[in-house]
Amino acid sequence: MKINRMDHISINVLDLAEVTRFFVSLGFVVKGEWEASGPQLDRVTGLHEAKTTCVALGIPNGETWLELVHYQSPVDSHPSSNEVYSRGLRHLCLNVESLDEMIRLIEQQGYTAVHPVEQFGKTYRLCYVRGPEGILLELAETIPK
Repeated sequence: MKINRMDHISINVLDLAEVTRFFVSLGFVVKGEWEASGPQLDRVTGLHEAKTTCVALGIPNGETWLELVHYQSPVDSHPSSNEVYSRGLRHLCLNVESLDEMIRLIEQQGYTAVHPVEQFGKTYRLCYVRGPEGILLELAETIPK
């Protein structure tokens, strides 16, 4: 048995429009939008009367996509901790052409870096940033050899 490819990563969000706008500003493109509800969704999720609105985002040259999901029902009344060290999906890592330019773009939108840029060995310059709804992104710029 083998894994063919990574298909997608899903993030549940409260403000679908804001989170979509943020990722599009970074260079993602909207690949699709849909709503889902009904018995089939209830069976798949194990929920009762679930209703979602979703946006699929991709990067122009990539296969893996990012699925943003807003649950209209049920509403999340117990948001989990969103610290770097918390269990579960913590961050997405984006390899970027210019780390400094990407950080400027993110800061212009009112979001902040978690720490200053660090050089990780001779391979990457790295920085974590916190975007809308506390979504953590690790930005990595490959250092040319």
